[in-house]
Formats: sequence, C-alpha cells, structure tokens
Amino acid sequence: MAKLVSKTYGDALFSLAVEENRVNEFAEEVTAVQTVLEENRDFNKILVHPEIPKEQKLRLVENVFKGRVSDDLTGFLRIVVTKGRYKDLPAIFAYFSAKVKEYNKTGVAEVVSAVPLNGEQQKKIEQKLLDTTRYEKMEIAYKVDEDVIGGLRIRIGDRVVDSTIRSRLNKLTGSLMNISLETEQ
Repeated sequence: MAKLVSKTYGDALFSLAVEENRVNEFAEEVTAVQTVLEENRDFNKILVHPEIPKEQKLRLVENVFKGRVSDDLTGFLRIVVTKGRYKDLPAIFAYFSAKVKEYNKTGVAEVVSAVPLNGEQQKKIEQKLLDTTRYEKMEIAYKVDEDVIGGLRIRIGDRVVDSTIRSRLNKLTGSLMNISLETEQ
C-alpha cells in the first residue's frame, strides 16, 4: 500500500514539475524540504499526531514553507497533510527524486566488491556502465563486502549483475548437489 501511495503522489508531483517545465527547480525544493523535515523531528511528531486537528497542521505547513518554497510545492504539502498521508512523505519524495534522476538520464548504481576499488577501477566501472546503459551520468555507491571473495555485484534499480566468486561457488555447489542426488537414485 505504501508503494502505491508513494507512486501516486510522486507521479503527481513529477507530472506537475514537467508540466511547469521546472523539474530541477522542484527537485531542489524537495531536497530543501527533506532537510528541514530531517532536522526538525518535533515538526514531524506534530504532523503525524492523531489528536492535533488538520487545520492546525495545515497552518503549520503554511507558516513553515510559504514563501520559502514554491506555491506549487506548498500546495502539494497541504494536499498530503489534508489526505492524512504525511507519514508517507519520505517515500513520496524518494519516488519523486528517482523519477527526476531518470528524467535527467542519471543512473544510480551500487557496486559491491571484496576489497576497496581504487580511482582507476572506479572510473572503468563507471565508463562501462555508461557504455552499456542509456544513462548519461552515473551516481555510484561503492561498498566492500569481504564475503563476496572476489568479483563484483552491480545493482541498478531492480537489475543485478552478480559476477562474484561467492555467487559462482553457490551455483557450483548447487550443481554438484544435483549430480550427487541423480547418481544415488
């Protein structure tokens, strides 16, 4: 359900940004709002508190954001609060930000290796990803996991390329188990 909410509201915000031809401006404002919300936990507690009337919550949103972000984004925040979806705002903003990155042809990848990669290796990986995808820029998070033993595991969205030694050993173990089971019968 939460995914549907974030998709519905995130798509609506993104459509408005495209329609207004202000995608990057909206993205900057969303980042600013996220920062305010992360730094002010009490603000969040008030907006999710069930005993505080919506009118008070709406006044609070107006007081905090009106004049600091566009009227469109302030209006969007009012709708989210009115519909009782404030707790879904982080997921909505994450979905919106992902749509903006796709729109700007920026890929987001996670690369896992057994040892830290040096700058030259990272540049080669980035270039290979740019060459094999439709993206023009890449944001890559490099992580180290000694359990992979060697090789790389690369995730872009819901696609995974796993060329780790750990993965190959697991496949080999499975194959050997099947062979031993077949010969025993």
